[in-house]
Amino acid sequence: MAKGDRSMRTRAVWLETLERHRRDFERPADDAYWSPSLDAASRDELTAIQNDKLAAVTPFLYENSPFYRTRFDRLGLAPTDIASVEDLPKWPVIDKAEMMADATANPPYGTYSTIDDDDWASRGWMLFSSSGSTGVPRVFRYTHVDREYWEWANARAMWSMRIRPGDVLFPMVGFGPHVWMWGVMVAADRLKLAVIPGGGMDARARAGIIERFKPTVIACTPSYALYLGRVMQDQGLDPAASSVTTLFTGGEPAMGIERTRRRIEELWGCRTEEFYGCTEVSPHVGGFTCPHATDGDTVFTHLMEDIQVWELVDADTRTPVPEGERGLTVCTSLNSESSPQLRFLVGDYTTFSTETCACGRSHVRAMGSFTGRADDLLNLRGIKFFPSQIEQAVRAVDGVRDEFEIVLSTDGSGLDVMTVRVEHDGHHNGGPVAGAVAEQIRTRCEVRADVEVLAPDTLAKTEFKAKRVRDERRQ
Repeated sequence: MAKGDRSMRTRAVWLETLERHRRDFERPADDAYWSPSLDAASRDELTAIQNDKLAAVTPFLYENSPFYRTRFDRLGLAPTDIASVEDLPKWPVIDKAEMMADATANPPYGTYSTIDDDDWASRGWMLFSSSGSTGVPRVFRYTHVDREYWEWANARAMWSMRIRPGDVLFPMVGFGPHVWMWGVMVAADRLKLAVIPGGGMDARARAGIIERFKPTVIACTPSYALYLGRVMQDQGLDPAASSVTTLFTGGEPAMGIERTRRRIEELWGCRTEEFYGCTEVSPHVGGFTCPHATDGDTVFTHLMEDIQVWELVDADTRTPVPEGERGLTVCTSLNSESSPQLRFLVGDYTTFSTETCACGRSHVRAMGSFTGRADDLLNLRGIKFFPSQIEQAVRAVDGVRDEFEIVLSTDGSGLDVMTVRVEHDGHHNGGPVAGAVAEQIRTRCEVRADVEVLAPDTLAKTEFKAKRVRDERRQ
């Protein structure tokens, strides 16, 4: 059989497999769950779905992705060797560095995708790009098959978040780089939501839209939600008295950073919901919240296991960790035509629980949500910590504004040091504020930091992911 025939056959088998497990695709089955038989499936049922899809996706990868075929051959594995979730540990985790090396050697698209130029020309939908610390772009050409499954999966997730027909969605990002927001928009079509486009506006214009046209759901990054709320207050408007009942966040951690979440909820007087994911293992949000996500002492995020396999691995050995222990997220994407990645290291720290949620959903939950990606880990003179820990410290001091910046530099003696820049109304006499912030940082991170207190509105605001860290250290 020619390679082209094998490629077509493995794709057909994979599509047939997806079709077998596609339920309630066009519309929700009831008010509690979009798809009760999937969202509340037993653990055995979920594993059976994963195994069926995995057995179809590995031959599809082998025949359609040179990157995967070369890796299978190098490891001495056949696609049939990875036919169930129990087989996954045989396959070493793939990280961004390995993917970037492939993109560098095979520009512009790399070979880790299953889409070639002919596929892209005949059924391409949208190109998204994600780059690592080296700046080498990793490009993903998603198809209309991906888009259809994206709509369905994200609609199921937004249904969990109690977003319903009758809500009016106001998305507030520039759409170019936001794979998250494109997923929200296609899901809004499936949900039959009314949408007010919010790109290409400044915060004052968006505040005016909220005041005039009364959206019920706004979608933006957590940092932009804080900024927009302050702009509304400056205009004499009260965000908490607005029409907004749901603040839908993505792009940055919010749920797992308690003081940030509470600050947002107090400012807006509404509930916060969150999506979690990454460009590489779409089409799907990845993680999403439910009405019970903040009921107890620990917040959590659901993961949709009938379309992805989620694991946690040790940060050093990259071997699986037991349920309840902290590790880095690894995802195998089962429903993507163009990017069915096998054990891709997403790289966020969390712990997993397979206990059924109070909402009735049976899929695994990330307890404590997500607060620190391995890529973001800072190392200052051997002490390791996450920007999210600095964020918790900054938020703990009364009167400190929403924006902050972490500056790493090397002093005249060659010592690496950290300065945290915050905004406060009392910046003219900022000594007490600086001392309080420094003490909170020392308590939470066990590191000493200089603190610079600035006038309000000194630091830059952005509707995209906030860039909190500026590393100016000498190498």
